[in-house]
Amino acid sequence: MKKSGNFPPGWDEARVRRVLAHYEEQTEEEAVAEDEAAFENLNQTAMEIPIELVPTVRELIAKHRVKPKRQSPR
Repeated sequence: MKKSGNFPPGWDEARVRRVLAHYEEQTEEEAVAEDEAAFENLNQTAMEIPIELVPTVRELIAKHRVKPKRQSPR
């Protein structure tokens, strides 16, 4: 693996190698099960968006995550 300091925060070469090993050792059945499980979460969705909008969408998601949850009226 090429030595590089271009890893996202919290990542290093060892972590990248562990992730690669996980997916390289995964059976096809395990990969399908993992993919299907990702779509079972009813609180999230997957969608295609134009690449130029990705930074804006990421910003919106980040803002959404930090909002305090409102308590429902009793």
